[in-house]
Amino acid sequence: MARDVQFTFDCADPATLAAFWAEALGYQVQGPPEGFDSWEQALTAFGVPVERHNDASAVVDPEGAGPRLFFQRVPEPKRDKNRVHLDVRAAPGLTGDARMAALEAAADRLVARGATRVGRHEPAPPLDAGHLVLADPEGNEFCLD
Repeated sequence: MARDVQFTFDCADPATLAAFWAEALGYQVQGPPEGFDSWEQALTAFGVPVERHNDASAVVDPEGAGPRLFFQRVPEPKRDKNRVHLDVRAAPGLTGDARMAALEAAADRLVARGATRVGRHEPAPPLDAGHLVLADPEGNEFCLD
């Protein structure tokens, strides 16, 4: 039986990381509960103190097909390399120079949003088509594949 999956990120600034990943994946920040025009309005109505309004955020696939990403504030910083990471499919169907150019264009867009370039892996046929490694604004590694 298939199960719904959510990816959870521990982070220092859930709103900023949610906005970054919404841009990276073509997702949208999850809207507030029904009956509220904004999360600020909902959280205030629920009695959440203003200083806790950025304790969590989430992004969702507007098509409803992809998994939800949830971002939760934690007190400790990221310390080590991720054991699990996301591969963002930024050049499906492309090969060679066209693939790497598409990956570089996607990387430039994400760097402008706060990502950091970590590495570039050139195509090495037959098994490796080439990819880029980046880190999101809080240092979580991901690949543009």
